[in-house]
Amino acid sequence: MTSTNDIRRSFLDYFGGNDHAEVPSAPLVPYNDPTLMFVNAGMVPFKNAFTGLETPPAPRAASSQKCVRAGGKHNDLDNVGYTARHHTFFEMLGNFSFGDYFKEQAIIHAWTLLTKEWGISPERLTATVYHTDDEAFDLWRKISGLPEERIIRIPTKDNFWAMGSDGPCGPCSEIFFDHGDHIFGGPPGSPDEDGDRFVEIWNLVFMQFEQTADEITGELPKPSIDTGMGLERIAAVMQGVHDNYDTDTFKALISASEGLTGVKAEGEQQASHRVIADHLRSTSFLMADGVLPSNEGRGYVLRRIMRRAMRHAHLLGAKEPLMHRLVPALVTEMGQAYPELQRGQALIEEVLEREETQFRKTLEKGLRLLDEATGSMGDGGELDGETAFKLYDTYGFPYDLTEDALRSRGIGVDRAGFDAAMERQKAAARAAWKGSGQAADSEVWFDIAEREGASEFTGYTSTSGEGNVVAIVKDGAEVQSAQAGDEVVVLTNQTPFYGESGGQTGDAGTISNNAGLRARVTDTGKPLGRLHAHHVTVEAGEIAVGNTIHLEVDVARRDRIRANHSATHLVHAALRNQLGGHVTQKGSLVADDRFRFDFSHPKPLSAEDIAAIEAEVNAEIRANEPVGTTLMSPDEAVEAGALALFGEKYGDEVRVLSMGRKGGEGRNYSVELCGGTHVKATGDIGVFRIVSEGAVSSGVRRIEALTGEAARRWLVEREEALKEAAGAIRATPEEVPGRIAALLDERKRLEKELADAKKALALGGGGSSDAQAAADEEIGGVKFSGQVIEGLNPKELRPLLDDAKNRLGSGVAAICAVNEGKAAFAAAVTDDLTDRFSAVDLVRAGVEALGGKGGGGRPDMAQGGGPDGSKAAEAIAAVKAVLSS
Repeated sequence: MTSTNDIRRSFLDYFGGNDHAEVPSAPLVPYNDPTLMFVNAGMVPFKNAFTGLETPPAPRAASSQKCVRAGGKHNDLDNVGYTARHHTFFEMLGNFSFGDYFKEQAIIHAWTLLTKEWGISPERLTATVYHTDDEAFDLWRKISGLPEERIIRIPTKDNFWAMGSDGPCGPCSEIFFDHGDHIFGGPPGSPDEDGDRFVEIWNLVFMQFEQTADEITGELPKPSIDTGMGLERIAAVMQGVHDNYDTDTFKALISASEGLTGVKAEGEQQASHRVIADHLRSTSFLMADGVLPSNEGRGYVLRRIMRRAMRHAHLLGAKEPLMHRLVPALVTEMGQAYPELQRGQALIEEVLEREETQFRKTLEKGLRLLDEATGSMGDGGELDGETAFKLYDTYGFPYDLTEDALRSRGIGVDRAGFDAAMERQKAAARAAWKGSGQAADSEVWFDIAEREGASEFTGYTSTSGEGNVVAIVKDGAEVQSAQAGDEVVVLTNQTPFYGESGGQTGDAGTISNNAGLRARVTDTGKPLGRLHAHHVTVEAGEIAVGNTIHLEVDVARRDRIRANHSATHLVHAALRNQLGGHVTQKGSLVADDRFRFDFSHPKPLSAEDIAAIEAEVNAEIRANEPVGTTLMSPDEAVEAGALALFGEKYGDEVRVLSMGRKGGEGRNYSVELCGGTHVKATGDIGVFRIVSEGAVSSGVRRIEALTGEAARRWLVEREEALKEAAGAIRATPEEVPGRIAALLDERKRLEKELADAKKALALGGGGSSDAQAAADEEIGGVKFSGQVIEGLNPKELRPLLDDAKNRLGSGVAAICAVNEGKAAFAAAVTDDLTDRFSAVDLVRAGVEALGGKGGGGRPDMAQGGGPDGSKAAEAIAAVKAVLSS
């Protein structure tokens, strides 16, 4: 059987061998396309390349693109688990030509790969073309030899593709596979085409024309190709099954689900296992790409998918959280192709377990209410909208989860009543806001928030992206556009710009588009706590509601803000450690050039106190520990030891920031609730310096401090103090570099001596190879020399391998050099054995064991590297395994 992983690799290898650049899958979050919630097709990452906004990665490209369809226009969520081919997550295999080849070559590639490379019988394939595309019809007949009745002309938009009302468009050619007459259905275009017998496996899009307002206005100067083939569908074909869920990847995940629940995937339970397997993939990949569950935007869709799977786990009788225990099975199946799953495994498992634990607390109450409300209903009944809204508002049940729970009983839900209840709640919230004393001119923000919903902040993982303009405010009122010279506030559906809150100042940067717009963002606010409002000065062009714009944060400024914000957390912990647990934060200001921190303390800090606090914070900075964030409820966070920040308003979920080294109880140096942006590791702060300390009010002190470059400049300004100190030791500041140079020269000399000693040691000591020769062994009739050497310069690998080859005469040698946790790996094969073993293959085996990819060289000598030096012995063992196979 050909595995799904084999098919993916085979597809990419075929097109790679035909001059296509292999492009890795883009993340599921399409920050370059604000019209989409998730990447839902293979061509999405190339959209700007096809429209000419970006330079293509190569004239030809091929990819296996991760896709999710679970929200908005492309929403397959409700059908997943109940059909053979619906998924929330799927992979789209595609080959692309950016003005290079066109119809003939695209059809040749498709037919060659399907019938000759993969051996699919031509008798089971049918092609469709757009009804006026005579060129494609003739090419199919010439290239494939298919009879005319199996090249079907389709007159509908099923076989005509357009990027939008304006832009590239063109006819399609779809390829269908006949699963056999034992399955109901007819060929495309027939009255029975909706049956499952004939399944579309590949769509070839011929980008041929340009259109404006849905009218074709001419031909493209460089026609292009965009194709898409669902990996799950072609896997079913090549594995001889009709149902995608019977392919190897899904069977492995379903088997894991069966094993953990003790329930077979049969009868009514089959759909539940399928839902769990599918949703495990989508939730895990979304989290691996930076999406975390929340009550807004992408995070809300992720939570809906999670909760649907978790309800099906409940239906299967799982007594404990299930989803997180299935992640290892997913990583086993797909982690090699998508290393981000391996990197994010710990986070994915942690979030899934916490979400399912939390959801189970409300699930029983919600289901009990649902049973009470529908107990007397039979098939065809309808749950009232008020009850459905109560489930959503009180128990966190998304509307579609309620629908799904009642589906098996044939009971519907009053959607109109649900929407009406939602509107009444919004009206009540608006009335309460008006009565809260807010300024009347701020009502514009409530109008926008009610109409558009919260802005989606993408800035935790990105500092640039695309957004759709949803509102423009000038002088407290909404306007439709703004021109050069105008100062306005711009709101977009999504933004990487942080809005001022929690003491952290808002981001600055630029806004632009391809129509000549150039605007400067001077600040970003956060009205109502959920809108990101860009304060903009338009410098050129025009900005209008409905525009798609590019948003670019001032990264250097953001980095300075991040460093200062993260430093406040370290300062808070140091103050508590040095002064006592009575210290609590009373406020802060985090700007790009400095920060101030207010805290409770009854008396001034002594010079010794300040020195100790600086030393402690800088020690954590030097440790350069990663900074981690997790999502929890506020109560769970406080129970876990997190400190809540003064004056911060918290919702149902909070971000818990963990910084610094772990102590005796396994808790990080600093654990606090915070929604701000932060450094990736404490070392990014650079250096920390307190520049002033004083009183704010009775019992409240304030320190002002600098980090990074600002701290460095502050220290430079104290050069006169250094001169005085140098004079005290009868030296001059100018002599200091010379002394440092002398020390560095001495270090280089010692390092060279150490490297020479290590090389000599690797050869057996004193230049003799007797010791290593004694350690050589024979594997599968081949002499083998394998070594792991700590601290060896990778440049010394090849000379050592040459020595080993000379010593062996005939054989294979491999050396793994480990430096600072990373590894360099090299292998050599004597000339008489290169027809049996390739050093390149041996290195790739070793590098894979080290957690890396690739490696290259010649058949007799090759080298690569990996991130995990602790696996050095496994790398040597991997080479042995190849020799013994």
